[in-house]
Amino acid sequence: MLVKEVMTPKEKLVTVTQMTSVREALRLMKKYQIKALIVDKNSPNGAYGLVTFKNILQSIVAEDGDIDLLNVYDISVVPVVSVSRELEMKYAAQMMVKNSIKRVLVIDDNELYGILTMSDLIGVLMQESDI
Repeated sequence: MLVKEVMTPKEKLVTVTQMTSVREALRLMKKYQIKALIVDKNSPNGAYGLVTFKNILQSIVAEDGDIDLLNVYDISVVPVVSVSRELEMKYAAQMMVKNSIKRVLVIDDNELYGILTMSDLIGVLMQESDI
């Protein structure tokens, strides 16, 4: 099975710019009930990023609760770990487990195609196991 058969496609993802405020990022996460946002690349040859609840929590603690002065750029992970959509899922899963990575972007030719999460992997395992 290939990553492209398991990933969440980019059409279902929420993307923000690097200049989006942390408060707005948090609002979007709440609205869409998601735990991560894609950070768009700032140029055709730039890198995609990711901002998660963990990044936001770390920034809140570091700033003593004052997040109004921070942008996504200040707290996101750029570049983010990525895999090809043509990669066999078992290799992506091995990499994620070995390195304790919960999410990887699916990128080919520096274009975003989706995201692969631990939840996606568990879903496939449950399907295959008839759980």
